[in-house]
Amino acid sequence: MNREELKNRNLDGEFIFSTSRSSGPGGQNVNKVSTKVELRFNLLLTSAFSEKEKELIFIRLKNKINKESEIILVSQAERTQLMNKGAVTDKFYDLVSKALTIQKRRRSTRPTLSSKIKRLEGKRSRGKIKKLRKDSGEPE
Repeated sequence: MNREELKNRNLDGEFIFSTSRSSGPGGQNVNKVSTKVELRFNLLLTSAFSEKEKELIFIRLKNKINKESEIILVSQAERTQLMNKGAVTDKFYDLVSKALTIQKRRRSTRPTLSSKIKRLEGKRSRGKIKKLRKDSGEPE
């Protein structure tokens, strides 16, 4: 599932945002402005996802989900609260879309005849180089 399909589900109303002061350097701006944004999204209470989708999200994002079944994401990289809010919602949509995307199974393939021949030619040429090195190094 891609991000655009997720955005069409109108999940924005179910987001719970909280703000706090960011850590790290930044001078007085850090000390007095609450720019760090935390996003909480409760998976059990939402009706935007089917049961299968919820199971997939629980399995694939188990490290990001707490005991209350909330996905918690934080952004404090930007200088303004609004930009951090946008960044954390983008992060949420990326994370959930990756969790809901089903990867294709890899089909194992055999090497082609030309690649086998090329590999054997390379081995022969390396062997010749080594043999020449060995023969020319001995004094007679």
